[in-house]
Amino acid sequence: MENLKSKYAHIKGWGIDADPENEPTYPMKHYTGDDHNRIHYERPPQQPVNVEVLRSNERPNITAVYGTSTPPSGLSGAIRRYAFRYSEGSWGHWLPLILADRVNVVEGIIDDLKSGHIPNIFAERGWKAEWKYNREGFIKKMAVGLAVTTVAVLLLSGGSKKKRRR
Repeated sequence: MENLKSKYAHIKGWGIDADPENEPTYPMKHYTGDDHNRIHYERPPQQPVNVEVLRSNERPNITAVYGTSTPPSGLSGAIRRYAFRYSEGSWGHWLPLILADRVNVVEGIIDDLKSGHIPNIFAERGWKAEWKYNREGFIKKMAVGLAVTTVAVLLLSGGSKKKRRR
């Protein structure tokens, strides 16, 4: 146990619950001794790493189990790789991950169109229920979305036009 404590001593709070003498639930819990047997367990074999796995910079190694169905790829993958440079407690980690999720939706639609499948965005986004139960909010949301898209398109396309002289 001391070897593990010294190995991970740089992580604040690591092993704080490993001392059986320091039991924070003492007055309420009936101590049997089995609670601290978890300290001395044999770790199960690590899940094989056969795809890119993004890991936190706050953990010394890869978590025991992780998802492999959709490894990071494309622009959303690049944004995710950027996000994992930052601590999990910072905006620099979570905001890029949220952006990467939105970009991944667009990438998925593009992949669907490439493979000849036209996605039913109206059904997949739940707009039928929104129209049925929150019509006023749905109309406002669509109007704001249309306005933002129009402004973005005008700003992006307006600068590329050059006036021609005759």
